[in-house]
Amino acid sequence: MVFLLLWEIDMRTKSLKKNRINVVTLGCSKNVYDSEVLMGQLKASGKDVVHEQEGNIVVINTCGFINNAKEESINTILEFMQKKEQGIVDKVFVTGCLSERYKPDLQKEIPDVDQYFGTTELPSLLKALGADYKHELIGERLTTTPKNYAYLKIAEGCDRPCSFCAIPLMRGKHRSTPIEELVLEAKKLTANGVKELILIAQDLTYYGLDLYKKRNLAELLENLVEVDGLEWIRLHYAFPAGFPMDVLEVMRKEPKICNYIDIPLQHISDPILKSMRRGTTKEKTTRLLRDFRNTVPEMAIRTTLIVGYPGETEADFQTLKDWVKEMRFERLGCFTYSHEENTHAYNLVDDVPEAVKQQRANQIMELQSQISWELNQEKIGKEFKVVIDRKEGNYFVGRTEFDSPDVDNEVLIDATKCYLKTGEFAMVRITDAADFDLYGEVVEAY
Repeated sequence: MVFLLLWEIDMRTKSLKKNRINVVTLGCSKNVYDSEVLMGQLKASGKDVVHEQEGNIVVINTCGFINNAKEESINTILEFMQKKEQGIVDKVFVTGCLSERYKPDLQKEIPDVDQYFGTTELPSLLKALGADYKHELIGERLTTTPKNYAYLKIAEGCDRPCSFCAIPLMRGKHRSTPIEELVLEAKKLTANGVKELILIAQDLTYYGLDLYKKRNLAELLENLVEVDGLEWIRLHYAFPAGFPMDVLEVMRKEPKICNYIDIPLQHISDPILKSMRRGTTKEKTTRLLRDFRNTVPEMAIRTTLIVGYPGETEADFQTLKDWVKEMRFERLGCFTYSHEENTHAYNLVDDVPEAVKQQRANQIMELQSQISWELNQEKIGKEFKVVIDRKEGNYFVGRTEFDSPDVDNEVLIDATKCYLKTGEFAMVRITDAADFDLYGEVVEAY
């Protein structure tokens, strides 16, 4: 009896200690994509790999963009190092942007991590995990998003000189992925049930300059719309200076391309834009957005802003507030300025107090909340094509083509009155609306 009990304990211990690799992802959609590629490579080498579940080997894909993200990454590393000390996990590896940017500091401060890797060291990371890097695995990923949508990273790195941004330090120069590789990846994703592709890069609008000697996003889109099974293509992270206007024409004529664009504008006061090295002005930016509206009248424009940048005066902030009121963005996010080492702006005095930064961010978001509520009220009684992302409580949760996952409006549909499958589309009539949520009833399911 005692022998049997010891045997059972031993078997339980062995089952907990099998070589399962747990990939933990922090930060933006680009990191999500990188984790999925890593997991695809590990699976191809026969490894047991999971995403943010239990595993005795842990890989933390970190973010190093701004202070809050860096703190979250460091806290996550420390949390897993504690688990290692307790014997819950055996090994901890750290990769991603924080590791790329601060590897010597991290090795000194948290030396018991088994190994640190930068953003371009995937083959070395795989080798440390007992796997081989397989060049032939174009487009092979283990997606971690709901089955109906996936991210498609069309380029890596950034050539822009923005004063506040550390991404070029962590990701290097802009490198476009060839059109044929992206089309192949899109075909593999749709074969697995993906219906919506979200195109991501540090700067979508720079796409192709290195490979084709021209901005070639429009041609990429024309190739992607030919992929069978794909219903929506969404554009994230465009840049205002040098925007390729032929993209708008493709968006206008191709129903698969969502009438949506995410274009981080950061600020609008000319002195701040100049100091930020954004390569544009208030007049040029306003004209560009009006061209968007004129060419694609139904377009939903999402932007992000930074408040509290060095030297931002009350007059600069008032200019920004007035402009937000005037432009009435469908979607808007606001960040407080983070003073980042080795960026151009780090040479400036971080002279806006944290409390003032937060006050300004709150004012912008209160203003946007009212704008969003007003725009959402206009949708009541109208019908929209909606994709169902998940079921939550008594609601099916979906999105229109004007909304991106995680950051935009969601459409809530009473699950007691109908049945919908994740990933399917439905025509939905909007019956009520709040600041950032829509409520609807199904008119027709596809």
